[in-house]
Amino acid sequence: MRAFMRRSAGDLGVPWEIEALLPTVLSAGQLAGAQRFLDGLTRRAFHEQSLPQRARTLALAWDRGPDVKRRLQQVKILTLLLFYALTDETGRNPNWPAIGYPGPVTRPPTAARAPKTIATLSASNLPATLDVDVCVVGSGPGGAVVAARCAQAGLSVIVLEAGGYHNEQDFRQLELAGLRQLYLGGGLMTSESGSIAVLAGSTLGGGSVSNYMSCIRTPDAIREEWARLGVADIGADDFPARHLDPVCERLAINVEATRANGTHKRLRDGLDALGLEHRVITRNAELHDDARYCGYCGFGCQQGLKLSMLKTYLQDASDAGARTIVNCWARGVLSAGGRARGIEAVLADGDGSRRRLIVNARAVVVAAGAVESPALLLRSGVGGPAVGRYLRVQPAFSVAGVYDEPVQAWIGQAQSLVCESFRDVVDGHGFLIEGLGVFPGFWAAGVGWEDGRRHKEEMLRLPRTASFVSFIRDHGAGEVVIDERGRSVVRWDLDDPVDRELAVRAHIETARVHAAAGAAEIYTLHGKPARWRRGEDFEAYAERLRAASYGTNDILYFTAHQMGTCRMGTDPLTSVADGRGELHDLPGAWIGDGSAFPTAPGVNPMITIMALAHRTSDHLLESLS
Repeated sequence: MRAFMRRSAGDLGVPWEIEALLPTVLSAGQLAGAQRFLDGLTRRAFHEQSLPQRARTLALAWDRGPDVKRRLQQVKILTLLLFYALTDETGRNPNWPAIGYPGPVTRPPTAARAPKTIATLSASNLPATLDVDVCVVGSGPGGAVVAARCAQAGLSVIVLEAGGYHNEQDFRQLELAGLRQLYLGGGLMTSESGSIAVLAGSTLGGGSVSNYMSCIRTPDAIREEWARLGVADIGADDFPARHLDPVCERLAINVEATRANGTHKRLRDGLDALGLEHRVITRNAELHDDARYCGYCGFGCQQGLKLSMLKTYLQDASDAGARTIVNCWARGVLSAGGRARGIEAVLADGDGSRRRLIVNARAVVVAAGAVESPALLLRSGVGGPAVGRYLRVQPAFSVAGVYDEPVQAWIGQAQSLVCESFRDVVDGHGFLIEGLGVFPGFWAAGVGWEDGRRHKEEMLRLPRTASFVSFIRDHGAGEVVIDERGRSVVRWDLDDPVDRELAVRAHIETARVHAAAGAAEIYTLHGKPARWRRGEDFEAYAERLRAASYGTNDILYFTAHQMGTCRMGTDPLTSVADGRGELHDLPGAWIGDGSAFPTAPGVNPMITIMALAHRTSDHLLESLS
């Protein structure tokens, strides 16, 4: 314990890791701002100050304006993430024993036990030009469905994936390894202002490889709303049977394999005590899913029991003749004669070099996710004035409860229970309450920092900490733009009055569940945490939560659900694609992912993405026939 309390980030080489990371996760402008902030600390001889003086310097910097606060948050997040997540050659971190975290519970299977069975084309053997019927950009839940259905219809299909091909043999149950393998920007992407962390899949299979397997069907009210906004077929009585049922059946979603872990037992206890309804989440897991080895869903399922796109639609596409190219970034959509004619891409060879690849196609399906799909269209100069606008993110807010007994929130099925009692709080907008895994690096980065000692004392309580998460159906919207290099930039802030009201209410109700479940202490992820201790007046605490700041970088929250940036609709001025999913201004180009959503669905979006892609593929196939 003494060694843990004395250990510094420098002892683990964190400053040098940050120096290497910053250029890879920040734009040129953001990097320049971070360098100015760090240079300013150096001019103040920060490195020569005592620990109390350093804490005081950073506390004063926190109040020096939004730009300094953003830089401070960047450094704080990276420092604490790396301090608790960096591992040595044995796959261990020296801080784990002190905080009671066991680390990985199993080793990855061998390649022989977990072979990679999806057909991919080797970069070294590819010609400069390929000709196919359909080119699908992105291999997540939307792109995988379209690829499978087109291949099964007898069309030649190429799938381009910017990420790599990772499966069980690569999954190490480690935070940093999982972030680097499976997420856009190595899992360190944020909005331009730093207001929200952006978690988006970037691997073969997309977000289905790293999500928590919550399979919630599209609410009827959302289908009705989208039908009014011009989405074809979705309001029809037979839409569930034609499009929702098939994807649910292919994923074998069920409740029989679902078990509540320590977090969800507390969540269930609190909801029951308050008389709030809840239900078991349907999940795309094998029936013999063993909860003893679960919890690491966000870093890939090492047991191979998550029925992601790797196990379902991408495998179906491959078996039907589709071929995939990984580590292949789509630069632009090619057009001729007023129609989409293919994709220009940049292919990374095994030796680190890059080369141009042209895929000529009768139809192009843009399914790279709601961050990268609009960036592709913006680089291509197509899609009209709505491209990148109307970004919805369903922001997720965590509230921590510290309990008397161990929770061990890193083990067991990551999500198993949902409360929908607050789905409609303000004019059809509200929030769901679910549980969230707690891992050292992620959690340390989120917990408010006052000084090193107090932060470490908080981390010592990690085994007894449960995180309940609320994600709101956002009313306002942000946008995705591209920078000077053509890379995506997310702009979203909690500036819509309805969204801010929902964020406050979500904090209060989530904290109330913790209190009802018997938490000894509750705290938020504000920069200066709002705390409640057992025996204190909860309603007074609720008032403090209402009065707390939810401004940019005053609180940490994240999005795992991006959507709406290439939305469908009837008006080319306010939508990118028509009600079938084809671009208004470029026939032959289709939207096949969550960016097609007109508004946020208010539930975990994977099943809705897949059902819409299933429907869109019908129209695409009809157009090619």
